[in-house]
Amino acid sequence: MAFNSILFEQSGEAAEQMLIEAPAFFGDLNLDQLVSRLTNDFEEYDLTPFYYTQLRDVNAIQYRQQVVLDLESQSLLDVIKSFSRQMRAMRENLNRSKRAFYSYGTQCAFLAAVDTYCDAVERLTLDICARGVNSRGLSAFRDYLASYVSSPLFRGLMAEVKNLKSSLAEIKYCLLLNGDAITVRLTEEEVDYSLAVEETFEKFRSDSSRGYRISVRDIDPVNHIQAQVLDGIAKFRPELFEALNAFCKSRVEYADRTILKFDREIQFYLAYFGYAEKLRRSGLHFTLPKISLTSKEISAQETFDLVLADKLIEEKSAIVCNDFSLSGAERILVVSGPNHGGKTTLARTFGQVHHLASLGLPVPGKEVRLFNFDKLLTHFEREETITNLRGKLQDDLIRIREILINATPNSLVIMNEIFSSTTLQDAVFLGKKVIEQLSSLDLLSVCVTFLDELASLNEKTVSVVSAVDPVNPAIRTFKLERRPADGLAYALAIAEKHQVTYELLMERIKV
Repeated sequence: MAFNSILFEQSGEAAEQMLIEAPAFFGDLNLDQLVSRLTNDFEEYDLTPFYYTQLRDVNAIQYRQQVVLDLESQSLLDVIKSFSRQMRAMRENLNRSKRAFYSYGTQCAFLAAVDTYCDAVERLTLDICARGVNSRGLSAFRDYLASYVSSPLFRGLMAEVKNLKSSLAEIKYCLLLNGDAITVRLTEEEVDYSLAVEETFEKFRSDSSRGYRISVRDIDPVNHIQAQVLDGIAKFRPELFEALNAFCKSRVEYADRTILKFDREIQFYLAYFGYAEKLRRSGLHFTLPKISLTSKEISAQETFDLVLADKLIEEKSAIVCNDFSLSGAERILVVSGPNHGGKTTLARTFGQVHHLASLGLPVPGKEVRLFNFDKLLTHFEREETITNLRGKLQDDLIRIREILINATPNSLVIMNEIFSSTTLQDAVFLGKKVIEQLSSLDLLSVCVTFLDELASLNEKTVSVVSAVDPVNPAIRTFKLERRPADGLAYALAIAEKHQVTYELLMERIKV
């Protein structure tokens, strides 16, 4: 198989579909915060479009999942990370060459960049070939590397670099300092007194001394004094520096584009792996989900909100995981219960898990089965704004109408606290109409609501309730349970705790 990309198996598969702006649902699901944290140390790679763009083909998702399975080998992951560090060092040398004001300094920095590139590619080839890879992506890339490294083009580049390096390393020169004047000359047969001096002053040594010897290759291209020293050295070996100049002009496009593309795209996996590793160390689980094109029976065990989990770890607070599942004719999770009990977190988790699965990445949880959706549509509460001249209820109705117009049987719809701005009677009426529309589309959905009546509307709705401490109902457990909505029972428990039930109040009145 010819290698095209470590993210996309088919040539041009994503070029036309790549999103440059975050999808509309990102803010509601806190995925914008997640991507910001993922890419914080990877700005030079411009990874955000990769995290924005959903894969709609299951085979494309499995292509990435295979790469993920290979990268779960720590030794292979270390190899890729080492390659990435070298490629970053290469770009740093290129940047140094661009910042330099002196031609020889620029050329030495460019040579260092090419040298780092050659070493990085050769090491990566040897290391990957020495390790077993099973994914279609990394297997094809391994074969591409082997072919490229053995090609006359790469072997010729390495030979040029090696010859120039060795020739520059052989240059030995002296600096004669006289006041502000510095004279550069080649070394003659001077006696090296360094060993005698070191032996004489050995008894005064307290720690490791700093070395002051430098190579021509190590000269700082930005330092004007060192650059002038280099100019002086070049006068003694003009043919060598002419060869260096010719090399820099002829090898401007020295780096293979496919390898540069791999270096950028592999960061998509490395950034996510680094984020997930922090959460794994806290005992949280990640897994590659099974994704179906046809079955809408979905489930996830011990799943969690990635952004909230990261925040809780920083605060050294406990992280509560939850399960969700839909089977048979079930399509809609209706989540109810007390405020600040984890309802919205479950809705966000549901959306995060599905989006990350559509990217081919491991998702939070264990034994996860998901449906290959086509669109993810969300409706979360928003504050009123004077810019659209609409009241909150009108705004809710308009936004929900857009969702219902755009949704298909293969879409995901996540709604959080709909119609909270109107009367209970109107909210129940409108809520039932929306749930009936979603049910008729037979799509998967999560609806967070304060309306218990929606939890058992039809056979497609499943009631999920945020639990409270049975001893002290005012304490939230943040666990979500599949059971009938019990808003009244919750209110009664609070009333009993504060001794304001009807029976208790009547007893007091009698007294």
